[in-house]
Amino acid sequence: MTEDEDIRAVWAARKGRSGGAAFQRRRSAPPRRPVVPGARQAPPEPPEPPEARQSIVVDPGYDLAATVGVLRRGAGDPTFRRAEDGSLWLGCRTPFGDPGTLRLRLATTETVDAEVWGPGAAWLLKTLPDLLGLGDTEEARAEFTELVAAHGNAQLIQSVRRNRGFRVIRSGRVWDSLVPAVLEQRVTVQEAHRAYQLLARRYGIPAPGAPADIRLCVSPSPREWALIPSWEWLRAGVDGKRSRAILGASRVAARLEETVGMERDEAARRIRTVPGIGVWTAAEVMHRAHGDADAVSVGDLHLPRIVCGVLGDPAMKWDDDRMLELLEPYRGHRYRVSALLYR
Repeated sequence: MTEDEDIRAVWAARKGRSGGAAFQRRRSAPPRRPVVPGARQAPPEPPEPPEARQSIVVDPGYDLAATVGVLRRGAGDPTFRRAEDGSLWLGCRTPFGDPGTLRLRLATTETVDAEVWGPGAAWLLKTLPDLLGLGDTEEARAEFTELVAAHGNAQLIQSVRRNRGFRVIRSGRVWDSLVPAVLEQRVTVQEAHRAYQLLARRYGIPAPGAPADIRLCVSPSPREWALIPSWEWLRAGVDGKRSRAILGASRVAARLEETVGMERDEAARRIRTVPGIGVWTAAEVMHRAHGDADAVSVGDLHLPRIVCGVLGDPAMKWDDDRMLELLEPYRGHRYRVSALLYR
């Protein structure tokens, strides 16, 4: 080994990489074939046959992408992919820790086709109607529409008309919603999405049955999140407070999953008992995992400004108290209001 190579090997070792032998192997590895634009590429491999299929009847005008898309954490989310044919691929971990893959496709204006793979397939099919937002009843949506019409806010009325196909989902997977929400605390959405994507891709597992070109993965289990080294959190841009909150939640993950079957106030209270998880994080989990159409993300950086600007006087001071005051007439549907104002 030359002196120059020896110095490089030392620096590689300091960064946690392999030593000189690995460095030499990398140097001697054959170069990759260049990608030539327009050259004929091998067709992507088809997915494995699904373990089960099911068709679900939905309302005319149902919007699959808008409804299930609330689970997506940025365009690069490795656990949520949208294929070229418009189908949605989700890498999921059930409350029992089993990985599974779910493919959703709007077959007709009134039918969603679902295919599942992996150990968690049976659970995913069982909870599929809630994931699609079918628990968000027509009566509840009609009540909300009447409230909006009665208060006469033009911008909210227009948003309701534009988003008639939007439903409030109930994924039933607390852990899969909790970790990204914790990572979004006190940072920009871009920073949080980058951290989640890096860590989920590195420490997750390939989604069972998904084709390789989709590059879908299932996020780590609670134990696997807890075993991520401290320097990897820092490398992903996650400070100690957020990583400690995820570590603390991992110790009681099974108890947190039990909240799906609990009354909403008691469920939110139990989630908030984990150090580092407050009202904002609990609300972000409640409306995704529990189907809580009234969960308000108090403490959000932008939401009070948006709500107060639309429902109140844009020239007046805006804060959480003012936001809650303006949302009070919509109690029971306050998350629905905030979701529509973002669309």
